[in-house]
Order: sequence, then structure tokens, then C-alpha cells
Amino acid sequence: MKRTLLPLVVLMLILSGCQLSEENPIATEQAAPTVTLKVEGNFAPLEGRDPLPRHAINEQVLAHLLEQDQFRWSMVDDYAIWSAAMQTDSILSIGYQPLGFQNIDERMHEIDVNDPEWKAVKEALIQFIVEETNRLHPDELVKAEDILAYGEKPLPYFNVQVRDYEVIAQLNRIAQVRYVEPMGYGSEVATRSGKGCGNSPLSSVPTSDYTTVSPGAKVSWNYYEHNIPTAWNHSQGDNITVGLIDTGLDPAQDKLNGEFASGWSGGRFRQKYGTFVTGWWWWASIDGPDDDCGHGTQMAGTIAAPRTNEGSTVGTAYKANLVSYRGTDDVVINESAEKDGVSDALYALGGRSDVKIISMSLGDVFSSGQVADAVRYAYGNGKLIFAAAGTSLSWTSWYGVIFPANMSETVAITGVRTETPLQRCDVCHDGSAVDFVIVMQDRRNTDRRPLTLAESGNVPSRTGGSSVATATTAGIAALVWATNPGMSRSQVLQRLKDASEFYPSRSSSFGWGRIDALEAVAPGL
Repeated sequence: MKRTLLPLVVLMLILSGCQLSEENPIATEQAAPTVTLKVEGNFAPLEGRDPLPRHAINEQVLAHLLEQDQFRWSMVDDYAIWSAAMQTDSILSIGYQPLGFQNIDERMHEIDVNDPEWKAVKEALIQFIVEETNRLHPDELVKAEDILAYGEKPLPYFNVQVRDYEVIAQLNRIAQVRYVEPMGYGSEVATRSGKGCGNSPLSSVPTSDYTTVSPGAKVSWNYYEHNIPTAWNHSQGDNITVGLIDTGLDPAQDKLNGEFASGWSGGRFRQKYGTFVTGWWWWASIDGPDDDCGHGTQMAGTIAAPRTNEGSTVGTAYKANLVSYRGTDDVVINESAEKDGVSDALYALGGRSDVKIISMSLGDVFSSGQVADAVRYAYGNGKLIFAAAGTSLSWTSWYGVIFPANMSETVAITGVRTETPLQRCDVCHDGSAVDFVIVMQDRRNTDRRPLTLAESGNVPSRTGGSSVATATTAGIAALVWATNPGMSRSQVLQRLKDASEFYPSRSSSFGWGRIDALEAVAPGL
């Protein structure tokens, strides 16, 4: 395709409108430094082409996934990015930084976006988008508040609606721009049942699937595969707070609400919040902390359900505190509001000194720059972040470890079947990025999966996949950390490695392997 230089009129706008000089500074509350948006390179003209259809975009995504085992929007051209935006809600996530700022990934937790230097870059970019949009559509003039989405952000990105190819192409050539990503484009899943939702109580529960322990709680059969009940003799997760980012908590499940600190689980707290929003403008409303999918309730139950006398299932760390965030509508982070909700939840949990562990049983094959920024912020603040390697519902069965579990800042977990040699569960992803595995399925009876809390009542539901493997590992980590709350993240992670079946060796598909919770909480016993 023929490449052209930026049109002269565009270059003039950059120099006169979006270059900040002494004659035309962008006003800030503090005295901001002069900012010049540095444009590098040229872009190809659109030449009247329509947006690519979804199947053509997906073909490009698939090619990169097959070749590089990951997909980021920086791997495709301006045309594909613009097409993806136009096929969805046209909301872009724009990551930014001042010229010359180094090692942003490692320093994400240090950044103050209200610092004059950072604020000036953001405002210059917003002004540029407004001016270019108005130049292209002089009869439909917009202001910043007309196109900005989801309000102010505490990390160096903002969300904005852009419908013009030329604007996207120019943003991709500004040195202060780290990424330009269509937020609403992700894995396509036909139904809610294909997104991990559904959590009804079982009509019958085989007695072989649980053991009853004092004072009358059910222990899921798979806990014994990891010596979790024996580990309880040494730790129950006391005074450790686990953050959960998922689909929320069902208000009808008493064990995660008024009875959370009941039975043998007294003296602890549960908090629930929501960051998933409806609408996209700056006044978008938060949809609340309640679970209407069922997945978050199951994961919360696996991590920290109380140990009571009412016959309900007990959580892995039944004395740990729980802070739940409803960041998504389901387990696939494929909508603008979900990426924004997960980012906001990560930032909130990452900034809490009492939260040591974050569990994320969700993801997508599409990477998200702003979610990655938020992961790095939480990681920089010392959080131990567990993420699901992937569960193939109706969206991917061939793919390896999904985002964000494929990030180096997260600990990737997947599910396996009983016995040896290790074999992934029938819906679980594996791959070189996996760190640990949890038994999720009986090799001889594939319908036999773990038990956890249902949407309501004491009769359990059945769960599985890398999702509940992740929640279980987060619970084991809480047991370990409770033995010495002064330990660092790296020390807890090392205890988990030391107690795993392959360490110091590593499997190419299953990482360090299965964790022995007893060995992890009480080394040498």
C-alpha cells in the first residue's frame, strides 16, 4: 500500500494546536511544563475503504496468536485498529507518558497522573483529539466532555470515543502515546452460559464428593488432593485479606453476607464493591457489587466460605478476610466496561495496605494495555496476583495461557485431573506460562468436579476449570501467609514452589505442578 506523509494541514494543526508553546499553553491547575506532541513517521491514507468485517479482523488476531502465542493491538496496523473500533463502541484506551520517562512498567505504582508533567501530556492529547475531530467534522463540533469515557483515571491512560481513522493513525505516531486500543473488541461468545455463568444448587450430591468435618461443614473431595484439611491444623488464613475480582457476590448467599464470620470463621470481615459500570460517559453508573452471573459467588466460596454447622461447603482459607469487587459481567474481559471495571478494581485493591493477595479467575486472549497497567500497579505495591490460565468454554480450546495470566507479574494457575502423569482438565488451558496446577477433575469420572457455594442455601454447586484452580491457590497462599504475616510476596511464592511436586524443575505445560498445602504451611513436617 502506498505510504504518504501527514497532510500539511494536519502537520500545521499539530504544530499550532497541539504543540504547547509559550504562546499557546494548555492551562493546568499547577504551572505545567510546555509539552510538544512529537509526531514520528507517516500513515497510509484510508482511500475510502470501509472498516474490515469481524472475520477479517479475527483472521489477523488468530495469525498472531498461532505465531506468537499472544495478541496485542500494536501487532496490527491502523486500519485494523480503526476497523475494530468501528465494529464495537468506538471507545479507545490511550496510554501515555512524558517524553524520556523510562521503565514505566516497573514504575507504574510510583506515577502520579496529577503531576503537572503527566497532566500536561494527557491534556495535550485530549486537545489534539478534539481539534482533529472538529477539523474532520466542522458541522458537528465536539468538546472533550462529549467524547471522554468512564471519568478520570488514576493511572496513565484515558478512554475516549474516536470514530476517525486519521485520528487513530496520528495517535499511533505520537511519541508520548504508549498504546491505542479499541476497548470493546474481544473474544466473541454466543451466550452467557458460555461465559462461566450459572450457579444453581445440585439436585443431589454424592457422598463420595465430600467429607463432613466439625462443626458440620462439607469439604470438597479435591481438597484432599492437596492436603488442605491437614494444613488447617497449622493455619486457617487468620488476618490475611484476599482481594477477589470477579462477577460479584450473590446477596442471596448468606455465607458470603451476614453469616460470613459465623461458626469457626469468627473475627474476620468481608467487604464488597462494584466497579463494573453501565453506560460509558463520565457519568456512567456503577452496577453494584451483586453477582448476577454466579461465577464470583463460586470463587468467593472456594477462597473463604465459612466453616459452619449447616452443611455448606467450607473455603480453602476459612478465616481469611475477603474483599470482593464486581469488575465484570462474566468471566471474559471483552467489553469496554469490563476492561475499565477490572482496571479500577486492580487499582483499588493494589492501593490497600491490608490486601496481600488478589485472585482473578477471568481473562481473554486479547491483551489490554490499561488492564496490564493496573496489574503492574498492584504488583508494584507488593500484591501476589493469581490469574486463571484459561478455561475453554465456547471460545477457545486450542489456545495456551490467556491474558492477564500470561503476564510476568501474575501467577498463572490451571486445573488438572487426578493421578499421574499430569493431564489438564477437559476445559483447562496449559502452557509454558503456567506456574501451578490444582486438581479439578476426576480422571475416571470427568463429571466429578469440585464443590463450592451455590447462589443460595447450603446445598453446594459444582465448579471447575482454571477459575476455581486459581481461587483455590489464592486460598492456599493465604494459609501460608498467615503463618508469618511479615513475609514478603516472594517469600510466600517460594514456599509454594518448595511445596510443589516438580520444584526445582519445571514442566513445560504445568509449571511447578501440584501444591502440597501442608508442606507449604509447615515445611518439613
